[in-house]
Amino acid sequence: MSRYKIVTHYDPKSPIAEAYRSLRTNIQFSNFDKKLQSIVVTSAGPGEGKSTTAVNLAVSMAQDNKAVLLIDCDFRKPQMHKYFAISNRVGITNIIAEGIDKDLAASTISEFKLDVLSSGPIPPNPSELLGSNRMKEFIHSMENIYDMVIIDAPPVGVVTDASIISTYAGGVILVCGSGQAHIDAVQYSKELIEKVGGNILGVVLNKIPMNEGSYYKYNYQSYYGDAK
Repeated sequence: MSRYKIVTHYDPKSPIAEAYRSLRTNIQFSNFDKKLQSIVVTSAGPGEGKSTTAVNLAVSMAQDNKAVLLIDCDFRKPQMHKYFAISNRVGITNIIAEGIDKDLAASTISEFKLDVLSSGPIPPNPSELLGSNRMKEFIHSMENIYDMVIIDAPPVGVVTDASIISTYAGGVILVCGSGQAHIDAVQYSKELIEKVGGNILGVVLNKIPMNEGSYYKYNYQSYYGDAK
């Protein structure tokens, strides 16, 4: 289990954990007119911390007494099973492609008080599966059961998967690695999501270097606002 990455649980008093709680609060107040029940977490490119952000956001929301389902829809490089040390032999792909029951695929992580649905076997056609009516209907059905459904998706600037999911999820969070994400790539990712009608909630600026004695003493600093 990636204890050092789940700081909201194992190091709850740290500045990093507080940054995730601030992100949680900002999300709760992001949509006044419509209740937000599902969020896609993606990034412009690989290695920017989207999966770690998705996990800590899910744990933080569960700590706020919300019923949370975390789904690994990164069929290119699934990670959720590694964070929680669970099996990846059965997951969301089995539910959509084979029709198995969600309760047979999801894992209830009692330590974190949330449910996790790993990817399952990697499908040969990830984009087609994610864009299927079965997938849309499943996400919407989970919104009726859980207070929040958090979906970890592949980088939107690399494959179309995150853009597809954003068409039926409530909102999108774009994770950008400080000193890693290129402005053009972030702008392009934003445009890809907007072109399909995705609702960009904001940006998480991740991996800001620690600078002792300054405001930026966080390893992770969350900034929540529209990507420009």
